[in-house]
Amino acid sequence: MGLGMAFRQMMLHQRGGLFGWLPVGMATGIALYFGVRFEPSLAVFVGVVVAGLTLICAARVLDESLSPIPVFFAMVALGFALAGWRAHSVAGPVIDWRYYGPIEGRIVGMDRSGSDAVRLTLDRVKLDRVAPQDTPRRVRISLHGDPDLGVAPVPGLRIMTTGHLSPPGGPVEPGGFDFQRHAWFAQLGAVGYVRVPILAIAAAEFDMAQMIFRIWMTASARVRDVLPGDIGGFAAAVTTGDRSGISQAGLEALRASNTAHLLAISGLHMGLLSGFVFGLLRLCFALIPAVALRWPARKLAAGGALVAASVYLALSGGNVATERAFVMVAVALCAVMVDRRALSLRAVAMAAMIVLALRPEALMGPGFQMSFAATTALVAVFGWMRDVPRGPKWAQPLIGLIVSSSVAGLATAPIGAAHFNAVAHYGLLANLFSVPLMGVLVIPAAVLALLLSPFGLEAVGLWLMGGGLAWILWVAETVSGLDGARGYVPGPNPWVLPMMALGAFFVILWRAKMRFAGVAVIGGALALWQTGDRPAILIADTGALVGVMTAQGRALSKEKGAGFVARNWLENDGDGVDQALAAGRWQSGDAEWLDGRVVHLSGKRALAGFSGCTPGQIVVANGKIARDALTIDCLLLDATTLRKTGAVAVIGEGADARLVTSRDITGDRMWSGWGKHSNPALTLDAKARRLAQKTK
Repeated sequence: MGLGMAFRQMMLHQRGGLFGWLPVGMATGIALYFGVRFEPSLAVFVGVVVAGLTLICAARVLDESLSPIPVFFAMVALGFALAGWRAHSVAGPVIDWRYYGPIEGRIVGMDRSGSDAVRLTLDRVKLDRVAPQDTPRRVRISLHGDPDLGVAPVPGLRIMTTGHLSPPGGPVEPGGFDFQRHAWFAQLGAVGYVRVPILAIAAAEFDMAQMIFRIWMTASARVRDVLPGDIGGFAAAVTTGDRSGISQAGLEALRASNTAHLLAISGLHMGLLSGFVFGLLRLCFALIPAVALRWPARKLAAGGALVAASVYLALSGGNVATERAFVMVAVALCAVMVDRRALSLRAVAMAAMIVLALRPEALMGPGFQMSFAATTALVAVFGWMRDVPRGPKWAQPLIGLIVSSSVAGLATAPIGAAHFNAVAHYGLLANLFSVPLMGVLVIPAAVLALLLSPFGLEAVGLWLMGGGLAWILWVAETVSGLDGARGYVPGPNPWVLPMMALGAFFVILWRAKMRFAGVAVIGGALALWQTGDRPAILIADTGALVGVMTAQGRALSKEKGAGFVARNWLENDGDGVDQALAAGRWQSGDAEWLDGRVVHLSGKRALAGFSGCTPGQIVVANGKIARDALTIDCLLLDATTLRKTGAVAVIGEGADARLVTSRDITGDRMWSGWGKHSNPALTLDAKARRLAQKTK
């Protein structure tokens, strides 16, 4: 048999299973758009669309065994074009300077920052001495003043205050999470803080979105009134998506026990709610003979569950995670209504394509990746187990729970570790004692509270719900308190997750023994993860912090200040210490080689006392230093230079050392300035090479 005939038979054998590769192609195109280091021109997009259409036409005339190949690459072109269209459709002004002055706007979002401060998102913004065409569509401010002064934030209220705004920051290190890109798609053109009270200057203005937002916040406040403390905050998060009521300690316990996913209105919550409503409606219809005998009760129940899911979506604020969960559940319920299998890889693929078409940027976030990784793995594993004996009937629910928790945990663990640099060693144990209660008690009690709310009796349902959530919080606190409950891992090479995803898709989607080659790809990705080296030196984009790798771990130049940057650096190193301990390494014996070679100037006194550098030094400053003969032989990174380059990393040692900037990685994109700043990377590279030779 020739190679051509063997290939043809192999492709024909895949018929019926190739649909699952369509979202893979679409995701590849989206990843290509976000991965390029330049902003594609209109001509590039036109060329991509034309190429995609040409590939579709080619697929129609090619042999059946070859046609899937151009279709796959047409989906790649579609993903690239959709990502570009989405990026341009949300474009808005972004300030490129530090603003201090009056801020006016309408409250359209409320949450809490990492420092536990109330945070407001404003639209219809007005800034002093800023032209309307240069004013951001939205800004986000954290309230650091006395919460008892000023007016209480209310959805839709137009407020005025005085505060600081700055452009959304870039990655804390080259290749790190790109907040600028995230803010671009959230249409945030500035972020900042205020220390003075906010004042109301106009009555609350409502459109449909704001009416839903107000209902959402009113419901959240009512839940927290009935259920105090973290239990109420947990209940509000589950019912409305508002996480502002749960403390940082509670959040940390949930994260350390790998049960923080129960906070998000995800596929689990949406599925449990829809399943409960579906089962309840089927039971009610079965009790009515006229309906049970004459009407398609199963389809009617699926329609009712879809309505319930839609209401849940609206009441929860319709954020990205909830939209994604709704799409997945809606696809499954629609499959029931058209007599198709609700849970299949085809349904998961369809849901993924819908989500990627609506929000292509979701692909780059952990929410989308973990959600579809878990769903795909669960559907595949339970599909393989369909004809496998599962033990006695009384044990099947427990076996199903153990299998589902294990599979979902295994599928999402690498993604969570890559994004959050932490592994919950007892996460399976915590989920086994928590997840069943969500389906048996918490979600049904939430539905009961909603049904009783018109009669003012919602407290009954909330009380039952609170009992279940109290147990889950107790489990989280107990498990997180065990020795070794949480481990830390270094951030992986950027190719690791794509390689693992490709290997997993091959194992799940390919219909031949060759599928097990995907296991080798996954193994190669894990090996690549282990061989990755963390940067020898990291420099914050403001010059406020420097971190140098030592035998003990990363040494930080300051024990206070730039806490967010410090925490991310240490987490990416896989180091669980706090900033103060890491700062102690700066003066330790293992960091003695730093003495005189890496100089960090922080504050006006340090800048004023700078008398020059010696050849081979790296001088970092959070202010501006004049270039003169005293700095010509050293690598000088002051605030002016770092504003153009972003965060800086020195990778490798000696002659192999190279300097990488955030702008080298992110490129010149709309969200990163798009040509506003020149990047002095070549000059820095030359100095870095010279520096490496001198410090070898």
